[in-house]
Amino acid sequence: MKKVVVISTSLRPGSNSQAMAEQFAAGAKAAGHAVELISLRGKEIKFCIGCLSCQKTGACVFKDDVPAIMDSVLNADVVCWATPIYYYEMSGQMKTLIDRMNAMYPKDYRFRDIYLLTTAAEAEESTPKRAQSGLQGWIDCYAKCSLKGHLFCGDVNDAGDINGNAKLQEAFEMGKNI
Repeated sequence: MKKVVVISTSLRPGSNSQAMAEQFAAGAKAAGHAVELISLRGKEIKFCIGCLSCQKTGACVFKDDVPAIMDSVLNADVVCWATPIYYYEMSGQMKTLIDRMNAMYPKDYRFRDIYLLTTAAEAEESTPKRAQSGLQGWIDCYAKCSLKGHLFCGDVNDAGDINGNAKLQEAFEMGKNI
């Protein structure tokens, strides 16, 4: 049994990337894994100010929701990020969280397998490339882990557009097969 953390970064109720995150989580649960689905909706996540205090103390100077999320990530075997694509890049809140998790860098971590789920109004194959590249920058800082899978669903703009889409089943299967 693996510990799986799924981070849904969309702040929109009923979002398409949230639906994919839920399906990935359901698949992982169906396979018998322990799953924690974290939504950034309603979370307080302050911007990193680059003081690097976290590199000396192992903790950020800000007291918000990030330390709990970071603790979950540090203790997970699998981390799955779900993000809507905004202007051909990951959501700002995902990038803000990644920046704030800088305190993890000098710490030991369990995660080895990283997954990415992306959704966008645009459907071109190139649409999620920058989001994947941005996440790869974070992955590259943790030598013991790698990107194991990326699932993209384009042509979904409004909340709920993904309902009935075959990509939801693919997200479930991806989670089931981690």
